[in-house]
Amino acid sequence: MNPVTKDCPGRMPRSITRRQLLATASMGFGMMSLSSLMAGRSHFAPKVKSVIFCFMPGGVSHVDSFDPKPDLTRHDGQKIGEWAKGSKSMGASPNRTWKKSPWKFQNHGQSGIPVSELFPNIATCVDDLAVIRSTVAAVPLHAGANLFLHSGRLTAGSPSLGSWITYGLGSENQNLPGYVLLNSDSVPPGGKENFSNGYLPANYQATSIKAEGVPVENIVPARSGKQQRKLEWLRQQDGEFARTLGEYSGIESAIRNYEMAFRMQTSVPDTLDLARESEATRKLYGLDAEDKDLRQYATQCLRARRLIESGVRFVEITANPLGIDNGTWDQHGNLKKGHEKNALVTDQPIAALIKDLKQRGLFEETLILWAGEMGRTPHGGGGDGRDHHTSGFTVWLAGAGIKGGVVHGATDEFGMEAVENVVEIHDLHATILHLLGLDHERLTYRYGGRDMSLTDVHGHVIKEILA
Repeated sequence: MNPVTKDCPGRMPRSITRRQLLATASMGFGMMSLSSLMAGRSHFAPKVKSVIFCFMPGGVSHVDSFDPKPDLTRHDGQKIGEWAKGSKSMGASPNRTWKKSPWKFQNHGQSGIPVSELFPNIATCVDDLAVIRSTVAAVPLHAGANLFLHSGRLTAGSPSLGSWITYGLGSENQNLPGYVLLNSDSVPPGGKENFSNGYLPANYQATSIKAEGVPVENIVPARSGKQQRKLEWLRQQDGEFARTLGEYSGIESAIRNYEMAFRMQTSVPDTLDLARESEATRKLYGLDAEDKDLRQYATQCLRARRLIESGVRFVEITANPLGIDNGTWDQHGNLKKGHEKNALVTDQPIAALIKDLKQRGLFEETLILWAGEMGRTPHGGGGDGRDHHTSGFTVWLAGAGIKGGVVHGATDEFGMEAVENVVEIHDLHATILHLLGLDHERLTYRYGGRDMSLTDVHGHVIKEILA
């Protein structure tokens, strides 16, 4: 006969399942063992071990970065007129005017891919990039577009890409979380739901690490056995409570989070200690820069390398807020000043990250995604900015399993709409999972009576950019 749980008065006693037994045996360490066994369940041989997502909130202008449009220069200041009819571009009224790029483009590398002078350092790595010029977004609103980029859904409550990946594969380091968010003390539109575990267990949510001050609150070097005895008592109490709630209790996740926090006290300070890096490496990233925002972003990019080097599965780096509530790159006005500042902050550290990964042999097992939630219009309403644009913009990938020095897809001659090899956000997600050895149609979680997935019924692997 199975043992029974101690239940609340008036409730029938419930038999303990094997999962419940593991969850509470040895103060929760049985569940930790189960999680370890469940991790690494790839569907086929992976080409990637870790992902670094360089998130550019607000929307980088594609026609000012990686998608040059000579026709914009030739027609600069002219009304768009007939182009407005039937256009998918936000606010494309006939009275708006074409706006040329303030920056020059130049071909780089053996591939000859054109890159704006905004990104002189990333331009030196262009032969490592697969530039996708035909990305489209679901809505021209920051909150919804951010949620869609992260979770494949327009509303809050669904797991983010990082959560799905750690759910599918786990972490290679039991002393560090599988999903880490490197932020600059800001939250983009859409809120923390962008980095949420959604309906997945709580131990798959992002662990946030700040650029300045104390990186992680309440994570300090491990203290005496007194702390461990307190943790053991807490696990025992939570274990008793979990047995009364049934097989899918969220208490199990809380227990695992306590255990992870205890183990992080030793691992996190060591992993984030950049003083261990050589002066040459620190200078490569820009830690010696005069610009404070550049130093902060350089710190997070170097931490990203150290985290994936230590076995963290998914690291996201958000751009510095720079006083813009809707996202760093949201230049409805002051396009030149804003984009130049943003590029100054991010260009050197991201290029350094690529070069550093290559030097250490990590580039062949790491995937880098550079993307914002939308682009910016090739036209304007008379001011010195660009507005939201979802019908065609640029993202790029680099690293393991990716063909370097290639351009995929295209927008029309003005950069208004994707006209060749259109790539949706679900396609990006499917491709990233594929490189990690996960089939986006088979990676599911039972919730609300159905098998949920990151891409739902959508998504195709972008095979043309795969090595």
